[in-house]
Amino acid sequence: MHRHGPTEDIDESALTVTPPKTRAAGVTAVAVSLTRAVREMGVVRTARTLARVNQVHGFDCPGCAWPEPTGHRRPAEFCENGAKAVAEEATLRTVTPEFFARHSVDELSRKSGYWLGQQGRLTHPMVLRPGDTHYSPIDWDDAYRLIADVLRGLDSPDRALFYTSGRTANETAFLYQLLVRSYGTNNLPDCSNMCHESSGTALVGSIGIGKGSVTIDDFDAADLIIVAGQNPGTNHPRMLSALASAKAAGAKIVAVNPLPETGLLGFRDPQTVRGVTSGVPIADDFLQIRLGGDMALFRGLGRLLFEAEDRAPGTVVDRAFVDEHCAGFDEYEKQSRAVDLDTVVAATGLPLADIERTARLFAASKNIIICWAMGLTQQHHGVATIEEATNLLLLRGMIGRPGAGVCPVRGHSNVQGDRTMGIWERMPDSFLDALDREFGITSPRTHGYDTVDGIRAMRAGKASVFVGMGGNFVSATPDTEVTEAALRGCDLTVQVSTKLNRSHLVHGRTALILPTLGRTDKDVRAGVRQQVSVEDSMSMVHLSTGRLDPVSDQLRSEVAIVCDLALALLGPDHPVPWARYRDDYDEIRDAIARVVPGCDDYNRRVRDRNGFVLPHPPRDSREFRTGTGRANFGINELSWVPVPPGRLILQTMRSHDQYNTTIYGLDDRYRGVRGGRRVVLVNVDDIAEMGYAEGDLVDLISEWTDGVERRVEGFRIVGYPTPRGNAAAYYPEANPLVPLDHVAARSNTPVSKAVTIRLEPHVHAEARS
Repeated sequence: MHRHGPTEDIDESALTVTPPKTRAAGVTAVAVSLTRAVREMGVVRTARTLARVNQVHGFDCPGCAWPEPTGHRRPAEFCENGAKAVAEEATLRTVTPEFFARHSVDELSRKSGYWLGQQGRLTHPMVLRPGDTHYSPIDWDDAYRLIADVLRGLDSPDRALFYTSGRTANETAFLYQLLVRSYGTNNLPDCSNMCHESSGTALVGSIGIGKGSVTIDDFDAADLIIVAGQNPGTNHPRMLSALASAKAAGAKIVAVNPLPETGLLGFRDPQTVRGVTSGVPIADDFLQIRLGGDMALFRGLGRLLFEAEDRAPGTVVDRAFVDEHCAGFDEYEKQSRAVDLDTVVAATGLPLADIERTARLFAASKNIIICWAMGLTQQHHGVATIEEATNLLLLRGMIGRPGAGVCPVRGHSNVQGDRTMGIWERMPDSFLDALDREFGITSPRTHGYDTVDGIRAMRAGKASVFVGMGGNFVSATPDTEVTEAALRGCDLTVQVSTKLNRSHLVHGRTALILPTLGRTDKDVRAGVRQQVSVEDSMSMVHLSTGRLDPVSDQLRSEVAIVCDLALALLGPDHPVPWARYRDDYDEIRDAIARVVPGCDDYNRRVRDRNGFVLPHPPRDSREFRTGTGRANFGINELSWVPVPPGRLILQTMRSHDQYNTTIYGLDDRYRGVRGGRRVVLVNVDDIAEMGYAEGDLVDLISEWTDGVERRVEGFRIVGYPTPRGNAAAYYPEANPLVPLDHVAARSNTPVSKAVTIRLEPHVHAEARS
């Protein structure tokens, strides 16, 4: 039994619960933003920094990937959580070699992720050698030599894993994958594997490209916007402005989610008078679906749309689009008409009348956008669910027209750009061929490990070196006990980081921490200020320029770290001009222009006011580069998540005071949870039926087919308006419950939104002993 209890530095007994909020943002969000920023950066630094977030000549927010407007940008083009992300990175607090001398690794490993992150920016490269109890300083050149010596000593390059976080800019990502392939492996796991891999897998099969087909301007042209499995108010708050604008232009918005999320109930835009005084209700309808029921909903809507077509032929199905551009329609129609609506109701937990109302909206709307996030992707049938959603749009001819299309809302700020630049363990031969022609290398063609397979490889002893380019791998991944054991079995772990996190404390026999510049930091090479570029969730590529003086002269840019490591590993005679790339990022972009499709004339176009948009054949010309040469209707067996007797189905989620694994504070203001994080949200009727009361302390035990029981301890029950049989808890605290091998079919994404758990009364450690 794996046990994970609370940490010593958070007093969960101080936790309080109040009713959830019904409006997001507003004056409170402004106050919180400024308070956090001033506390971390001071008044002057706050003013200098926030004025440049997401501005044309400023820096890209290190938070989410929501795009900037293509027209007028407001003076405060950021949200509350964006301000927190900037303050977290631009803090004046520092973690120096003296800090590591005072605190042993064992001591630090008992601290919470929140405490670790609050200590500040890393300032010096540090090493932990076998037998050491404390990290100690190391010279940069010695660090590169250490890594190079270990990598050269492996019997195969495939024994090394090179992970990438979505914070990594395009230039770094391109060079990183070039280094890894020059070394001889495709082991490039990344954070996409754990979030939107299901989206990419589904969309490549359906429309031929794994990206969304809409732009920010399409929202104002839409009649109907579906927001499924997503919490914009916390995870992508600037999306609320786009939704409010769409409503003002006449769009209907339907929220599909197990939890009533505050941002979709109401939005107070702090930059408008009306927003401050009253706010705007966002969702016209809220379908409170059971976890895992989305596929059944989309299948049921398909049947109802065909029936609407029967009643009014030629008004619902876009036959011209289907006949000219689609394959598999007849089988899809047969499958949809055969679905049992009673089964749909049972799987979704929705009244049939609610589903029929949504179908009428679908049938009547001229331009439809479907947005989604982790609620759809992190299901075992996540790929099939997204295919079902796409089927509805194909049926109505909603791809390749203004105001309509698919909109997977990406999380981290450049996670989509990293994939464009080649961060993928299965890049197509056409990309690798272009890479080889440009640089005179021979890229390996054997597919590498993704994130889950990388953990499995470390667990099995097939991989012994882990290099993390940003991120907090230990806290982001599933099955914490297994992941930690896998990393501890490595010969070497390397973390390129801005701040201290748990991944620095779960280490191989030798471990390195390499401190890097952040988005807000000034990056000067050879006397010239450098700029990096990023791609947002809608395929727009633009520049980002940091302005702040780094907190230490020992910080190196990610580009410089990659180039100097390449020189140490591959030698000065390697055909890639690493030294030139390290000192002039324009030269990197010129190489990208010659290798990456759609990036022609990169340096000129990226300097346009809004940057440039990458090509998207389905959106641009209704061209579908699939195996059939057409858009494909997905055909899948219907799947949902039943609730076993006496059990709950758990989803992991963020609080409002965190971004991914970074914890900004201990409050989830919108859900009414303050002063702690170890809570489980449960329907009040389920609480009573199981014999508990609100406020009881329980342990959560996950059950899966491998027979291993995974336990997290000391969670407080919070009565919450969840569907019956469903529950929710924050990650990373709940990550130990997610089995490593419980993954989405076809995408290998961890199933963090459908974990079967039971509750047991919590017994304090003293009583157990």
